[in-house]
Amino acid sequence: MISRDTFLRRVLLADAALSGLTGALMAGGSGLLAGLLALPEPLLRYAGLVLLPFAAFVAFVATRPAIPRGGAWAVVLINGLWSLESVAMLVMGWVAPNLLGSGFVLFQAAAVAGLAVLQFYGLRRFPSAA
Repeated sequence: MISRDTFLRRVLLADAALSGLTGALMAGGSGLLAGLLALPEPLLRYAGLVLLPFAAFVAFVATRPAIPRGGAWAVVLINGLWSLESVAMLVMGWVAPNLLGSGFVLFQAAAVAGLAVLQFYGLRRFPSAA
């Protein structure tokens, strides 16, 4: 448990807010975004729907009186996997977005990776008790 780290708490809260906002946008606007980005509508919708409970989980972790170390590490791991899978989706040719769609995928992958790095830093500031 980490009780005195406001940096980690703020990064987690930012992650929760951004994930919730992005999830709502992708789930609710998948039809519009699909045409704009040349990404499959079901991919955008389901990715958005996955982000909503994730955002709730991150908010739950961030708002505990003492941040549960395991919960925070789970967020870092999930963010890392999301970033890797986003890039892999493009590299492996699983989708064929237009330039704007590729930019969208790469931008959100970089933003999520950045959050994971900040969360990792926040966790490393408080080594676990021996």
